[in-house]
Amino acid sequence: MTHKTVTNLQTVKQTHGGGFLVRKVIGGSISSCDPFIMLDHIGPVDYKPGEAVGAPDHPHRGIEIISYIIDGSLTHEDSAGNKGVLEKGWVQMMTAGQGVVHAEMPADEIVENGGRMEGFQLWINLPAKEKMIDPQYEDIPPEKIPVITMDGGRATAKLIAGEIEGKASVKQTKIPTLFLDILLEPGATFTSEVIENHACFIYIWRGSGFLGEDCKPASIGQVGLLSTSGKKVTIKASEDQSCNALLIAGEPIMEPVVGYGPFVMNTEEEIQQAILDYQNGVLGSIPGEAERMHQTKLAQALQKKNNTWADR
Repeated sequence: MTHKTVTNLQTVKQTHGGGFLVRKVIGGSISSCDPFIMLDHIGPVDYKPGEAVGAPDHPHRGIEIISYIIDGSLTHEDSAGNKGVLEKGWVQMMTAGQGVVHAEMPADEIVENGGRMEGFQLWINLPAKEKMIDPQYEDIPPEKIPVITMDGGRATAKLIAGEIEGKASVKQTKIPTLFLDILLEPGATFTSEVIENHACFIYIWRGSGFLGEDCKPASIGQVGLLSTSGKKVTIKASEDQSCNALLIAGEPIMEPVVGYGPFVMNTEEEIQQAILDYQNGVLGSIPGEAERMHQTKLAQALQKKNNTWADR
């Protein structure tokens, strides 16, 4: 049994955090795709020296987050004492659980010298029974990410999360999730088994190709939401160009969802409690918040002076 494409939509560009460019894949044209709350395609954007921005101190509760860096580098730090640097090809998997304050800022090199930033961030909902678990996180270097090959080596897929073809990601998400970054040479095909009745979508982030059993054409910036009645998903690149695509699938939770910015809970009362807990410092804080905000304001002022977003 194979999947058929039922929706194919164009993402919309907007800015988030300190003012970085994103395409809203889930959380935009497609409001949600249980268990997925959001998928942002960050960039690509080429910053001049001093222009790079990130996401200064902000809270999360009730979700898991996968961050995946395509180009550039960023530093991260949270109120649980975790910190590190994510570079090209790295993945971070973070369980916010009962709550954490998090900061994601461009690394010093890109701030000082400029450069390209591009990546993805996926928010996965947590079921009610796990929304208040202790926060966790793990940074995963590219050499630890399994790679699957098909079509005589013309199709490759990095296994960011989940299990496929007898391989498993370094860390598993609480809700069973498959997250593949697929590269297809011109005319190449990639086929994946997806658990029946799991939500599934494909996002083309570079090039063009064809999605699903009905071979619906899709190009950069488009997302195809697939039916849940099948097990096999097929992606084929156009004959004249390569194609980069994310294939993401997961088990629906089927519980009430109430979201308020970075908080995703089951009821309005839980959201109000999350806001109070954040305001009262229950989620903690990170030393250096004022410096990060100052850095962000300087970058924003320079972007305004340089009219950075004029042609985007």
